[in-house]
Amino acid sequence: MIFKVLYQELSKEVPVRERTDSMYVEAETERKVREKLKNKGFNIEYIQVLDEDHLAYEKQSEDFAVENL
Repeated sequence: MIFKVLYQELSKEVPVRERTDSMYVEAETERKVREKLKNKGFNIEYIQVLDEDHLAYEKQSEDFAVENL
């Protein structure tokens, strides 16, 4: 499955919407996504599993890339 992860780069700062980044991660479960990202120091705001329609929409973006962690 592909998950969309919304996060802040610095976990020590207060989350600000304008500084929220996103990445796409392939994993079996949300827990696996969190395990892959735990050493990155990100403040994870939300992890969303992408269904087929949503994934097709996200792939249209020029910034779409699945992270290899």
